[in-house]
Amino acid sequence: MTFSAPEENTLGVVVGNARRAVGKTARRIGRASAHRASLGTAFLGLGAAILVGLRAVYGASWFVALWGVYPQPLAAAAAWVVLGAVIVGAIVTSRIIGDRLPDWMFGLFLTGLLVAVALDVIAVWSLHDIGRNATAALAAGMTLLVVVTLRGSTEILIAAGALGLGLAVAIFLDAPPAAQITGDWLAPQVTAVASAILPAVIGVTIVESFRRMVQVELDRVLVQSTVSAPRFAVGMLASEELARLDLTAEELLESIATRKTPLPLAPKMASVAASLATELRLHLIEGRRETWLYHAVSESEMLGKAVTLVDKSSLAGLLDPVQRDGLLAATWLLVGDTITSNANRMVSVQLGPVVPGDAPVPDHKILIPITITTTGVARNRVDPSIWDALGRVGHYSDHTQDSSLRVDIECLVDNPADV
Repeated sequence: MTFSAPEENTLGVVVGNARRAVGKTARRIGRASAHRASLGTAFLGLGAAILVGLRAVYGASWFVALWGVYPQPLAAAAAWVVLGAVIVGAIVTSRIIGDRLPDWMFGLFLTGLLVAVALDVIAVWSLHDIGRNATAALAAGMTLLVVVTLRGSTEILIAAGALGLGLAVAIFLDAPPAAQITGDWLAPQVTAVASAILPAVIGVTIVESFRRMVQVELDRVLVQSTVSAPRFAVGMLASEELARLDLTAEELLESIATRKTPLPLAPKMASVAASLATELRLHLIEGRRETWLYHAVSESEMLGKAVTLVDKSSLAGLLDPVQRDGLLAATWLLVGDTITSNANRMVSVQLGPVVPGDAPVPDHKILIPITITTTGVARNRVDPSIWDALGRVGHYSDHTQDSSLRVDIECLVDNPADV
């Protein structure tokens, strides 16, 4: 076996078998991303497809009822044939390809909608009442819901806006003489344009809200896993780095044991081994300083943006699981409204310093002062569940500081010297 040196480490030194590790990670991510729709958006897409099917049946019924009215019924029939093919093709494709519609397929989908709309408008053009007589053109707007989970929200909104604008222009150009324009004529035209835009807007809003909710809940689950971590531990991001270093170290040691790498080591190989040792030492040092709370904040997309942690003595590691869960839940809830509102909430959590003899404490216990200061959190706007979470941490008192909430907690923990 030929030992291949890694590409780079956290020090910027060229060590470790990074290419293969990154390649394996990328392949795992690729396999997972092919099934991202299983998180729930696939079910939203199925519901959207059912709605589109029902809307198509409704529109086709009106098409049959208005057959004798159309100046060019064959053009209207062709519009429904094209629209039906687009709907069936999009639904079947979405069930096969997963959660992403390729660009060329999306272009073909939009082209089909454009053809259907154009044929339907041609079929009713001489009636000067597109809003009341068009059928396939109006159903095309809701057809965009079929791909609302397969393409970006901006793309869907642009397509819906273009469709609505096109219908508005066609209605304007096909309008009857000004003397014949009344409220009875204008209302169906406005309804037609709205029906082309609103379904896509509503669908995008629902899907984006659902994705945001899922991301927040996944982040919460990820953060919650740190509650049961040891007092000092490496985080999940560091764990992957340690796995890479472990693989590289095993390859090096195996190469030496099988005498494929002669001793003493060549200067290049000795540099690789030294860099590996340095990285491992750094991770060990970090593992003796970073607590579960540090990883909960730093590895959370939500908490990392809004929470400042001050824990110079790594006192968070002394909290038991119940206290950890309470502190984490309270912190999460304090910044949680940022997701659903425009509130700019910031939270600072400070643990310590421990002052011996500052207050009487039971034997074999120490008192850790915890201070939670907030920005943008009014006292009367605090969720009641926050107080329950804080009660699990210890005895607390709250007051207002700079028009925002401040909480001081007296947290009793086991004295680590007695363990």
